[in-house]
Amino acid sequence: MTAAQDPATPATPATPAGPPGAAADGTGPAAPRHPVSVSTHILDTSVGRPAAGVGVELSVRTGPDAPWSAHGASATDADGRCKDLPDPPEHTTHVRLRFAVEPYLTHQAEAQQDAPRADRAGPRDSGVFFPEVAIVFAVAPGEHYHVPLLLNPFGYSVYRGS
Repeated sequence: MTAAQDPATPATPATPAGPPGAAADGTGPAAPRHPVSVSTHILDTSVGRPAAGVGVELSVRTGPDAPWSAHGASATDADGRCKDLPDPPEHTTHVRLRFAVEPYLTHQAEAQQDAPRADRAGPRDSGVFFPEVAIVFAVAPGEHYHVPLLLNPFGYSVYRGS
């Protein structure tokens, strides 16, 4: 006679058996966590090279009217990539990447003989036309967003990469 057949053996509560990710209390499947991830890189199209040492700030919000919240910061490496941006928190609907390009562009202008010289006496603090670039985009759970910045002293372009 087995324990299941023996009336003297106390019954043990059954553990809900279900697919991985099922809720522990047996009420149904738990919502699987599908984090959003973000990466970027910068290519300086005026010199045909990656832009190293550019500061990048990542901010998030949970809806179109929600306030922005700073979530992480990094800088581009020698290949122009930010590999260590943190994943946005759950319920993030929008991400903002802010690239602090002024120091990089100032250094590049001084290094290039044919580049326009900084006009420090003018209405701006430096001769850099774009002191920063801010990109805002919508995100969905479970997606990875690679958002490259193609940069030059008087223009930029972004796109969703892979």
